[in-house]
Amino acid sequence: MARSAPPRRPPEPAPERREPGEKYLTLMEHLVELRYRVMVCSVAVCIGLAIAAVFAEGIIDYLEEPARDKSEAFQPQFIEPFENFAVYFKVALLGGIVLAMPVIVFQALRFVSPALRGRERVWMWGTVVGCSLLFLTGVAFAYYIALPPALDFLLNFNNESAVPNIRISSYIDFVIRLLFFTGLSFQMPIVLMYLGRLNIVRAGQMREWWRYAVVIIAVLAAVITPSVDPVTMLLVMAPMLALYVLGMVLAFFVQPKRPRAQTG
Repeated sequence: MARSAPPRRPPEPAPERREPGEKYLTLMEHLVELRYRVMVCSVAVCIGLAIAAVFAEGIIDYLEEPARDKSEAFQPQFIEPFENFAVYFKVALLGGIVLAMPVIVFQALRFVSPALRGRERVWMWGTVVGCSLLFLTGVAFAYYIALPPALDFLLNFNNESAVPNIRISSYIDFVIRLLFFTGLSFQMPIVLMYLGRLNIVRAGQMREWWRYAVVIIAVLAAVITPSVDPVTMLLVMAPMLALYVLGMVLAFFVQPKRPRAQTG
């Protein structure tokens, strides 16, 4: 009687290729890593808050200066016992976040760095510097370019029937929202560059979708802009459109090259 052949063993899977220094983390290790990154960011924000708290009074005066330049009657007030302290703390917290921004960006990139390869990890330092500079540029643009005409319109509109007697918390919230979200919107080139690098969206698609981009940017400018006058809205839209073009150009240079079609 012929002996049956032994069952064939399934082929062993080929070992995964790993870059030098590359490591794979379990879910628990990812959570521990995330907790560590969040703790570092929290400590950086607390240190920045302590530094900014020393200068918070001067920062508040600096934020009020554009309104005083546009209206001599501007005199902010607080009507609740806790209101002035809340404004002081809010300004100090915003200053702490601004000071800690490089650390926050760096820790976020360090968390995702295991998914990056070789040269992509070198980009982290450039991204940290780029995000920080773009955020500060956006804040400066909002304070020096967008805020003065907006306050001129809002404080002097129909002021013959009423004088501006504004709560300090309302005014500071108004200014901080404009500065913070304008700074965030200036991160657009970095976001588009990474979308192109990860091959999620290619530069050619961004060029084809420019009409949709204009509409989305117009909506964002309308949300960010504190006043309803079209001049201020256009002042906010113009740099955002330029940043979209810059992001498209950066995505073109960093996106993966498509393999050429073989003929024959």
